[in-house]
Amino acid sequence: MSTTGASADPLAALGSLPGVAESVESVRKAVDRVYGHRVMRRRSNAITSEAALRGSRGSAAFSGADWALEEVRRRSDFGVDDDARVVGAALRLTAEAGQLLSIWRQSPLRVLARLHLVAAATDDDEVGRPRQAGEAVDEPLIELPLPDAPELAGRLEGLSQLIIAGSSAPALVTAAVVHGELLALRPFVSHNGLIARAAERIVLIGSGLDPKSVCPAEVGHAEQGRAAYLAALEGYVSGTPDGMAAWIAHCGRAVELGARESTAVCEALQRGAA
Repeated sequence: MSTTGASADPLAALGSLPGVAESVESVRKAVDRVYGHRVMRRRSNAITSEAALRGSRGSAAFSGADWALEEVRRRSDFGVDDDARVVGAALRLTAEAGQLLSIWRQSPLRVLARLHLVAAATDDDEVGRPRQAGEAVDEPLIELPLPDAPELAGRLEGLSQLIIAGSSAPALVTAAVVHGELLALRPFVSHNGLIARAAERIVLIGSGLDPKSVCPAEVGHAEQGRAAYLAALEGYVSGTPDGMAAWIAHCGRAVELGARESTAVCEALQRGAA
């Protein structure tokens, strides 16, 4: 996403794309249904914890570790094999996201670096900084052309400026752009998908749309499937109005499905079944 020659608030313009206002309204209604549930008034912490677990599982599934929810719930050792390390990284990122809200609006690049450190959990030289020329990227799901280091640096800086400047755009629009841009750029040598989805979570929480983090978009992305995710991402990368609108709508549907998941958890708790 280039901001060259863009208006003072380029994200706001995306809100007027065909179908985006309808997606925003649909998301708002879905989120309101969760927050209005009687269980949320008494056990919101339990819903938040369960949403974090389910969101982590969904994000890990997209990065190749498609574990059953109960497997994620019962495991404590996340360093024994590649899949376990992916699930562990997803869980750590979900936990870390809530600690970085105050920093995000002032220094998003610092937050992204921190997320990579948390996900990688190593002290290798390439961890916690954008990839450099010649460094390979381990992100098998995304097969789009990889921007080179100079383009990466410019677009990361542009994204950072947009976040710091703020926008009148709906939270869904900002979250979708952050998510899509990080997937398109793959700024780190590893864990880019996990980080992109964690950054989407940070925007949704910090914007006030989902302040208790009970509408895990990662669940919705997993439910819609990889094919739909990649097709929508191609629309984002195309930069066309239709493609951008389709990606925003896809992200909106993911939030709605996450909200539906937490509504089901609320109802199960109400019945005493979970």
